[in-house]
Amino acid sequence: MVNLEWYRTFKAIYSTGTLTGAAQTLFISQPGVSLHLSSLESYVGYKLFDRTARKMIPTERGKVFYNAIIEPLIKLEEAEKNFQKSTEKQTPTISVGMCFETFQITLEQYISTLPFNVIIQFGQYPEMLENLEKGILDLIITPQKGTSSEIDHEAFSSETIVMVGGNEIDNETFNSLLAEGDLDVLEAWLKQQKWYGTTGDMEHLRRFWQLNFNKYPDFRPNYIVPNLNSIVRCLSSGKGLAIIPDFLCKKEVESGLVKILWKGKIELTNTLYFGTKKKTMYTSETDVIKKLFRDVM
Repeated sequence: MVNLEWYRTFKAIYSTGTLTGAAQTLFISQPGVSLHLSSLESYVGYKLFDRTARKMIPTERGKVFYNAIIEPLIKLEEAEKNFQKSTEKQTPTISVGMCFETFQITLEQYISTLPFNVIIQFGQYPEMLENLEKGILDLIITPQKGTSSEIDHEAFSSETIVMVGGNEIDNETFNSLLAEGDLDVLEAWLKQQKWYGTTGDMEHLRRFWQLNFNKYPDFRPNYIVPNLNSIVRCLSSGKGLAIIPDFLCKKEVESGLVKILWKGKIELTNTLYFGTKKKTMYTSETDVIKKLFRDVM
């Protein structure tokens, strides 16, 4: 049996000319639009649109199909509006991309207070930028700027990549070695300590080591844990070292559970950006989330 939503999606694509436009009209995700269309084409047995880089062009059969369904579909939509309570209105849904740790520290505690629906997606920053440009995401939080002219990047905060240790770490020995200025001796001492890392990303450690010791680290962390927040929790209960963004351990540093051991010879700082499309229908919703981030960070 044909799903009525397939017809509505077909009409939206026909009217807007793009999958992104149809998704915005229907308040669903772009992958959902693609799924509806492919299901409908499979059901009727022929292509309804020719797909180009910028536009969905209806085929001749697609035009015939549109003319056949448009009048009864409009009547159904009018009937729906007439019988729907006047106070009801569709709740918008926005998709937001960020790293897992950032979500836990900032947005997670406020999700239930938001007056709209939210889909959170985690992933690598280049993938987020690509999905933002495609219209799959409406807002991203990223330290990397893309080159697309269709995307706005708004700087709102910064993070400093620091060396942190548990409260039992011997920071007096470290400070003494640092003051002596022999980087080879300092590096040797550091490599004797217990180190924490994550399964997915060792970029912070590599960049920090390259900047301060002019080489990439030639050791692997002793303990590989799921994410950066896990590192902070592990360090809070004992010894060990890690290289992480400072904002992830701010509370633990203030409470004395974790120490910032070293910011490096030259501070390694990333600017954090909000990324949004220049043309968006969710400006008010993304502004709410932006304000939450500014208040927390």
